[in-house]
Amino acid sequence: RFVIAAPDSRDSRAWQIPVDAPAFLFDVVTEVERTYPIDPRRVYLFGHSAGAIMTLQMSLLESQFFAAGAVHAGALPSDAGEMIQMAKRKIPLAIWVGTKDEFFPLPAVRATRDALTAAGLPIQLTEIPNHTHWYYGSAKDINKQVWTFLRQHKLDADPHVEQYDFVKR
Repeated sequence: RFVIAAPDSRDSRAWQIPVDAPAFLFDVVTEVERTYPIDPRRVYLFGHSAGAIMTLQMSLLESQFFAAGAVHAGALPSDAGEMIQMAKRKIPLAIWVGTKDEFFPLPAVRATRDALTAAGLPIQLTEIPNHTHWYYGSAKDINKQVWTFLRQHKLDADPHVEQYDFVKR
């Protein structure tokens, strides 16, 4: 058994730190834990597009809280090196992207993979031939692969929330 919580960002165009996370995501998990008997060492992140970017960022910032992260159609910004170094644990990550994704071209996604690999994070990249940014037509197949990836990971210790002092510059 498992529980899926699928929150939306406040702005339909993008997730933003600190408005949408990390505190908001912790609140969602806390509410789910109050309602359902979940294993806190098996809490995962998944996102598509803007949600994929947030999933990658939150996986790095809260690598001791989430067991693993998976994304469809997403990449980190080219200047994400500092954020990558903030990962306290080598959190397993997986990316699925279409070879014809017009929003996340393969060179950008491969650069994300390479940066994560260089930092020692286990990263799996799956390039889907002739697939575009459109997730929904292939969601059933992608979701099966994502779940196969995620369910094999579990935190070794109880989850830990990292405290950040987000300051607008």
